[in-house]
Amino acid sequence: MNKLEQLEQEAFEDKVRVHDYYLGEDSLKGIYIDGNVAINTSVSNSAEKTCILAEELGHHHTSVGDIINMTDAGNRKQERQARLWGYNKLIGLTGIINAFRAGCQRRHEIAELLDVTEEYLQECIDCYRDKYGVCTEVDNYIIYFIPRLAVMEKV
Repeated sequence: MNKLEQLEQEAFEDKVRVHDYYLGEDSLKGIYIDGNVAINTSVSNSAEKTCILAEELGHHHTSVGDIINMTDAGNRKQERQARLWGYNKLIGLTGIINAFRAGCQRRHEIAELLDVTEEYLQECIDCYRDKYGVCTEVDNYIIYFIPRLAVMEKV
């Protein structure tokens, strides 16, 4: 079962219905409303669809109310929480470590291994850099976010 199928199964188990639906414009990729996720029919790439579904499920798990208005600080915080939920679900710090252990050295290799888009991976790295700063430790590994993504194993 690939990541998209896993997320669809999780949505089903959480009683969230996932619909392919044209959302009126190609720039709007997905939306979550009251137990329903609509993914724009303009999204044809499986990795992109996976990333969108992860964020929309993040809204299911973390958001409350109508957060469309991004001028409201509370809404922006909820948007960030939903994205962080998706990043942790699809990538996570362990995913970055696993990519390092698999020999991935370039972003496109990491994205391909994790079945996400390069753009989504970069947004995740930026989010983790904002959250953790220069680096963070996980088990016997140090993940650096500044000056660039790097993983070092402690001996």
